[in-house]
Order: sequence, then structure tokens, then C-alpha cells
Amino acid sequence: MFKGSHAVTVDAKGRIAIPASYRQSLLDDCAGRLVLTRHWDGCLLIYPAPEFQAFETQLLARGSLNPKVRDIQRFFIGNARDVDMDRQGRLLLPGPLRSAASLGSKATLSGIGNLFELWDADTFDRRNADTADALAADAAAGDLPDVLMDISL
Repeated sequence: MFKGSHAVTVDAKGRIAIPASYRQSLLDDCAGRLVLTRHWDGCLLIYPAPEFQAFETQLLARGSLNPKVRDIQRFFIGNARDVDMDRQGRLLLPGPLRSAASLGSKATLSGIGNLFELWDADTFDRRNADTADALAADAAAGDLPDVLMDISL
């Protein structure tokens, strides 16, 4: 399970270094094979290959007769790229995906359970602050999603 946010640098060749604390588990769990794809929130999703395969299987099992389902399949699967960690624990981010996420040289890699989100650092900071403010207001108003109501902090 991945958690926490880490500042990472996108180098001149478009690579990021996976934090050392995750490298061995990625090598053990998926031989360093990862899948990158876009998210409509403006970040990239980075899955260990087996996790993406499970997601892809679930998504494709929904069929393709519904145009919205097809659009979602096309968005996530059509934008997916297989990447391998190199010996230094780096990932090469394909140019179109870097552009889609507006990634500059400063980025934030955020562990979200079974995957990572990769954000432009300034966008992540802004969005994180906005989310904190919105969640505090929702919690004060008792307006959190029902699926969260049985979780205790």
C-alpha cells in the first residue's frame, strides 16, 4: 500500500525517480513494471502493472454499448502507457502524458493505496488546500458522503 506525498523532480529527459522507500516493493510485486494513464482531475495515475490489469479487466467487463462507458474506457485505457523502472528507480514519463498533466520540473507523487497520483507540485498544493477547506465546511455542515459515515478518525 502506498501512502504519503513526496516531492519529485521531472528531469530534462522527462524522468522521475520513485522514492527509495517504494522501489523494493515495486520490484518484488511487479518487477518494476508500471502503467501510467491520465486522470480527469489533471494528474497522472501510476499503477503497478498487475493493479492496472485488474482495473482494466473491471472496466472492460462493463461492456462497450453505452457511449459513456466507451468514453471512460477510451480515456483510461487509450491513454495508458507501459513503463519500466530503470536501475536507478526512475520512470520515463511519455511527453503526451507530461503535457496532459501540465507537469513542469517540480512534481508531487502521492501514494493512494494501490496506486500513485503524479501532480504538478503547485497544482497539488492548491488542490490540497482547496480540498481541506471544502471538506472542513462539508464536515461542519454534516454533508459528507454517506459511504464515509461509518468510518471513525
